[in-house]
Amino acid sequence: MSSLRKSALSRQNRTAYLFLLPWLIGFFCLTLGPMLGSLYLSFTKFNLLNSPRWLGLDNYVQIFKEDDSFLHSMGLTFQYALLSVPLRLIFALMVAMALNKGIRALGVYRTVYYIPSLLGGSVAIAIVWRKIFDGDGLFNQFLSLFGIEGPAWVAHPDYILSTIITLSVWQFGSAMVIFLAGLKQVPADLYEASQVDGAGKIRQFFQITLPLLSPVIFFNLVMSIINSFQVFTPGYVIGDGRGGPVNSTLFYTLYLYLKGFAFFDMGYASALAWIMVVVIGVLTAVVFLTSKYWVFYGDGKDERG
Repeated sequence: MSSLRKSALSRQNRTAYLFLLPWLIGFFCLTLGPMLGSLYLSFTKFNLLNSPRWLGLDNYVQIFKEDDSFLHSMGLTFQYALLSVPLRLIFALMVAMALNKGIRALGVYRTVYYIPSLLGGSVAIAIVWRKIFDGDGLFNQFLSLFGIEGPAWVAHPDYILSTIITLSVWQFGSAMVIFLAGLKQVPADLYEASQVDGAGKIRQFFQITLPLLSPVIFFNLVMSIINSFQVFTPGYVIGDGRGGPVNSTLFYTLYLYLKGFAFFDMGYASALAWIMVVVIGVLTAVVFLTSKYWVFYGDGKDERG
């Protein structure tokens, strides 16, 4: 009997390995392999035409000591993330709470609000967004109805970033769906008990909704931070592919792309990519470390408990 059980377990293990095999092949060949390759290239001079030439830490030294565009693009990306992430999460939570009121055709509304998250990163939407906020675009035509003459939003360095941030906030659908799922898990009897104690809507929101929704907020925050540092398409399309006007859309990923595929300095671009990996890793680690002070779970314990 023992041998039969061992044989069955062995077959189950082999089946599990076979199911994992495609994922393992994809991970090692399409993810880990290219990552290790780019790490090696970050220490070389490589122009895509000749063989890589070893430089050691020269690329990293040049980035931090001599490259003003690196500091500008990193600062611009931080500014974009600092503004777009909170606005998108707040807007997503507001819409999720509105949809959580038991309205009819909830599935239709959820789909309609989710569609921008699927389309927002496409080139077509970025082109449409550029047309909307152009000097004679739809937004300025709307302002003209009230006697307001709007600027050429996508041609002015002081305004173009705000249009890209607006596009990011418009893509709130994925966070909204997750927030809505989290709101569905909040027990209704907690609100009823708080009403008996005289708690109003604002107090319920801060003492019931936010604490019980904090794990969902934590997840959406981490994913939004990662996605915000990977912004590329809006800056490339709306900024004419070069970070214009006056480098006001030169996001970090766009600068990395230009270094690698416009100036054919792939070793330098690989070093920029690994700096981005470290930055995102540090920011994610900070969020994880601070989460023990504000993330709470249904058993009444925080992340440490």
